[in-house]
Amino acid sequence: MPDGINLPMLVGAAIIDSINPCAFGVLIFLLAYLTKVFKKPWHMALHGFVYTTGVFVTYLIAGLVLLPILSSFGKFSVVSYVVIAILILLAGLVEIKDFFWYGKGFSLSIFPSSAKRIKMYMKKLSCRLSTAFSLGVFVALVELPCTGAVYLAVLTLMSLAGVTTQHVSFLVLYNFIFVLPLFVIIFLMYKGVSAKKFEEWRQRHKAVMRLLTGLLLIGMGLWMLWYVFW
Repeated sequence: MPDGINLPMLVGAAIIDSINPCAFGVLIFLLAYLTKVFKKPWHMALHGFVYTTGVFVTYLIAGLVLLPILSSFGKFSVVSYVVIAILILLAGLVEIKDFFWYGKGFSLSIFPSSAKRIKMYMKKLSCRLSTAFSLGVFVALVELPCTGAVYLAVLTLMSLAGVTTQHVSFLVLYNFIFVLPLFVIIFLMYKGVSAKKFEEWRQRHKAVMRLLTGLLLIGMGLWMLWYVFW
């Protein structure tokens, strides 16, 4: 079976997935805290960079683990792809719902208990960079309910052709694009832009971010169904 995803589709999905209010919110909160803890801006930037690297590595490893699993599902039954496609469509509808009624009813977000743990771990940050990296790993895992739907769709489309060397390079590119806005935020805060301004921007545009993600998920879910049946 030919591949279900190409480079332009992958890049487009990664760009939309990268403007995720959950990922932005956690990083802005972290950098605001680091700004208070460290007097020198470069300390804040360094820890933010290591944190974001932890996010990148975790998502990349998760993709490398899930890709062969999803591929084996497809060899077992087409029904598994249909189920995933339906889940992707439902996730898209939930995201679009948040454009009109943000925060009302069920939403794809970090679980409240995980959000509390993130804040608790942030307060335990020390001067050791390994702590910032570990926090990035933890955040990447617990924010999957909020950020993982697009990634799941991309991995499922990749799995239609099995695990290839090209897919590994695709995953590296996808995850680099996903974390790129986080690195931009770190750089701008290092240059003096306040966390308050970033948070105000996030609050103003979070509904639109949800809408774009929702439309992308609807499109990818329909593409998955079309690809399997036609």
